[in-house]
Amino acid sequence: MSVPLLSIEHVGKIFHTSKGSVQALNDIVLHVKEGEFLTVIGPSGCGKSTLLKIIAGLDVQFTGDVRLGGQPIVGPGIDKGFIFQEPRLFPWLTVEKNIAADLSLRDHEVRRKVNELIGLVRLEGFEKAFPRELSGGMAQRVAIARALLRNPKVLLLDEPFGALDAFTRTHMQEVLIDIWQKNRTTMIFVTHDIDEAIYLANRVVVLKPRPGAIRSIVPIDLPVPRRKTTTSFQELRLKVLGELEKIEELELIDSSGI
Repeated sequence: MSVPLLSIEHVGKIFHTSKGSVQALNDIVLHVKEGEFLTVIGPSGCGKSTLLKIIAGLDVQFTGDVRLGGQPIVGPGIDKGFIFQEPRLFPWLTVEKNIAADLSLRDHEVRRKVNELIGLVRLEGFEKAFPRELSGGMAQRVAIARALLRNPKVLLLDEPFGALDAFTRTHMQEVLIDIWQKNRTTMIFVTHDIDEAIYLANRVVVLKPRPGAIRSIVPIDLPVPRRKTTTSFQELRLKVLGELEKIEELELIDSSGI
């Protein structure tokens, strides 16, 4: 058996507040292969974003073990790209300079890579544009290109399309699939949207809340590009929906004391 790129072993996370302690994650065990596209879905408060921040090295106060490429994750680094819900671009920089970030476009290799990424995220002709001149979807494409510049081992995306309208969201899903097919960058994508989770992933991880734990992992064995109207897609949708409904039923039982 090949060694996974990302290994998450028995991870737990407790938040300590003035009102007491809250266990956000409990005994998370997950292995992600190189080049895999994983989506994570679950009810609000199940720890999806918390798990992503632990993988990113943005939260190191947890129990268990997380390793990337066999090395323990002890903090953020260029081997982990992170895409937030909002683009977080520098408003005073152009598209190409936002992608380059702290690297100089005078460096021929940086320039070549930036130009390549602008083509990859379909922003040709907008190299000199400023963030205020971009749509929400275009701004997120700049953020994705910036995260890919240093060839991260894993790209982590925390509901990056949540604020977009339905048409733009669908277009962004297609762009992301295109990027994944060309680069084969390992991706972990958090979402609330069942269709989005299935459309993008090789596997869908379903989390349950209080405390956050893996309810199930659903393999997605569909050819790419995918059509959401096909029978096979709808069958998988019903399967994931069924897992989420079981979580809701268990929560109702717990709250009623049955």
